[in-house]
Amino acid sequence: MIKFYFHHTPNPMKVALFLEETGLPFELVPLDTLKGEQHTPEFKAINPNAKAPAIVDGETRVFDSNAILMYLSEKHGKLAGKPENRAEMLSWLMFIASGLGPYSGQSVHFRHMAPEGLDYAVNRYLREAQRHYEVLDTHLKGRDFIVGDEYTIADVSAWGWIDKAPVVLGEEALAPYPNLKRWFESIDSRPAVARARKIGTDVAFKKEFDEEAKRAFFPSNYPKS
Repeated sequence: MIKFYFHHTPNPMKVALFLEETGLPFELVPLDTLKGEQHTPEFKAINPNAKAPAIVDGETRVFDSNAILMYLSEKHGKLAGKPENRAEMLSWLMFIASGLGPYSGQSVHFRHMAPEGLDYAVNRYLREAQRHYEVLDTHLKGRDFIVGDEYTIADVSAWGWIDKAPVVLGEEALAPYPNLKRWFESIDSRPAVARARKIGTDVAFKKEFDEEAKRAFFPSNYPKS
């Protein structure tokens, strides 16, 4: 059975949605990242980058959300799209992995976590996040899905971050992106999304973003101990 190392944040939620969509059996392994459990030697043996999510599938470890989606979809033949669309699939997955996700994360960090006065950084990452949303909005005009004519891991992957649009972009969120908004509402209404949102809700994850949590979540901001 797949061991799924999970915290209720955008990247693990992608994997949660894939598992609920496909019905693959898994064992949930809560990883309390605000307590720093991602930095233990045991977990770093699974993911040297010390981040959620990760999975262990038999003797195989896989880390990084998009790598996990690709691995599971190819192994089980689920949500992988048509073979003739593989290049398109890879392109959009890399767009999400190297653009949408990181710039959304940095927008959240500088708008909500960083000290005041960093106006250049706040503007830089917000505008870049908006630009990535615009790319997806343009692409989705007249389309129901990101790749081809069917629901795939590209949609699953993008959903994880687009779900956090109000935190990433502010109050207007998806209002300026009508095609993306339509797509998101369609994906978000799927029964598997509701099931994915319930994963880990019975786990007493740390909620206080105190000094311990800041050191665990942003270790590069502090001197090495």
